[in-house]
Amino acid sequence: MNVAIDNLQLVLPGEHRALAGVTLAIGRGERVAVIGPSGAGKTSLLRVLGTALRPTAGALAIDGADPWLLPRARLRRLRSGIGTVHQSPPLPPRQRLVTAVLAGRLGAWGFWRGLASLAYPADIAGARAALARLDLDGRLFDRCDRLSGGQLQRVGVARVLYQQPALILADEPVSSLDPQLADHTVGELHREAQGRGVTLVASLHAVDLALKWFPRIVGLRDGAVAFDAPPVRVSDRMLRDLYGAESPIVPTQDNQPLERPEPKPRAAQPLCR
Repeated sequence: MNVAIDNLQLVLPGEHRALAGVTLAIGRGERVAVIGPSGAGKTSLLRVLGTALRPTAGALAIDGADPWLLPRARLRRLRSGIGTVHQSPPLPPRQRLVTAVLAGRLGAWGFWRGLASLAYPADIAGARAALARLDLDGRLFDRCDRLSGGQLQRVGVARVLYQQPALILADEPVSSLDPQLADHTVGELHREAQGRGVTLVASLHAVDLALKWFPRIVGLRDGAVAFDAPPVRVSDRMLRDLYGAESPIVPTQDNQPLERPEPKPRAAQPLCR
């Protein structure tokens, strides 16, 4: 899916302006990381892109169409092609992991197949394969209330991997994971999007993960775009300006100062004779 938003504004109850004139164009197959301090509007932006929130003003187009002007059936089909990874996945405590993962395709399966899958999982092998990518295949028949917060986050990612949507929206998908698992999980989202040529937009707390895995970085502050650039053009000063009011240290996975890789020296050119 491709997404275009123009002067997008969102005012939440209590007159809180969550988004203040955001303009972005995201092409099909792009992988974009959204970073910024707490309260910058990252979650609100993803919820608008996922059609969970209707913007107060401005224009939103997904594959060239305003989702809020579509007939109900077309809007439902559009939403079935969007997969959202929530920071706190809405998983029923007594639900088994196999059922939680298979729920990713309920929008494509239809009512009766989805209902039947609740009684007997329709694709156990598919659910196991998705969980295996997050090192959770051994917990296939465990209940969700037996898992830690970090494991539940990985189940949420596995559900979207199984869904195979055209647009993946990941809202702080690794906030409860240790650095090694976080890197692996973001890497799986990256590989899924790149392998199938689908669009991935992720909000991330850890700037080092964003710079490592995403070819495009959008900095959001006070509901507006502060910068939109490839990682090599995101300078330390831009990051300090983005996070300065919240913390003098740019947030990373291990809470250590951000280390930027040294640019590779250019190979010496042979002299012309």
